[in-house]
Amino acid sequence: MQPGNTEFYSWQNYRCAYEVHYPTAPIAATGIPLLLIHPIGVGLSGQFWRRFCSQWYHQGHRNPIYNPDLLGCGESDMPRLAYDPTDWAAQLQHFLQTVIQKPAIVLVQGALLSVAIALTQCQPNLIRGLVFAGPPGWPIMTKKSSPWQQRLVWNLLFDSPLGNAFYRYARRRQFLESFSIRQLFADVSGVDGSWLDPLETGAENPASRYAVFSFLAGFWRQDYESAIAAISQPTLVVVGEMASSISPEGKTETPDLRIAAYLQCLPNGRGVKIPGRNVLPYESTAEFVRAIAPFVAELN
Repeated sequence: MQPGNTEFYSWQNYRCAYEVHYPTAPIAATGIPLLLIHPIGVGLSGQFWRRFCSQWYHQGHRNPIYNPDLLGCGESDMPRLAYDPTDWAAQLQHFLQTVIQKPAIVLVQGALLSVAIALTQCQPNLIRGLVFAGPPGWPIMTKKSSPWQQRLVWNLLFDSPLGNAFYRYARRRQFLESFSIRQLFADVSGVDGSWLDPLETGAENPASRYAVFSFLAGFWRQDYESAIAAISQPTLVVVGEMASSISPEGKTETPDLRIAAYLQCLPNGRGVKIPGRNVLPYESTAEFVRAIAPFVAELN
């Protein structure tokens, strides 16, 4: 794989970062582009996907990969905003239109599925297919949340000195390690320096807390059932064999039930279960690539 140099584009007067990855020369990139949507969390950015990019080319695939940092994350600008999924979707819509400039397959991790749904609604002609990696439990994706409660949490806790103090606590290596073991990884040996070091670095800028707090405040929480049912593009749902849920609503849902619920709603969906828990493109990278490769090949 050729290293993905960081490049920048402008969106609404914000400076936004992205990487483009290609196979190692002299092999030429071919096929439909992949657009990656990274998860939101303390220190997370497009770096989450770098292991996937390397493994994709290691297994012989040649699609160009576009890996942007969402606003508020990584090397993109970090304005003091209460981010909504439609904000990030608008950023990615602009990215599709001006940088990629052709239809792409969208790969999205976890609850940022909300952003992929919004993107599909506003720019369906530039989305050839979607891969849901470790999507949230179905009860979470179909429960309507109160906007006033979301705003109250943002105003009283996160957009305050108390929130600033909480973020300083949450970006400690000990907390990041404990949370990753309890909620994200099936194999605790994966919670090592390769995982934790980028999180610590990514959380050094205190302005990175606004994207995280927007996520924790639940601005993404709503009933998406009708929006998911309206997705006509081919969609692959990839769930870990040890998938779990942080929210109480999804605690009793098994991985098989989660896949079945999504497929019952998706008009053109299929599902697969692979080893791992909740961060499959990182923890189970080789298995994840093997799981999605036939789907991508069908759409090339």
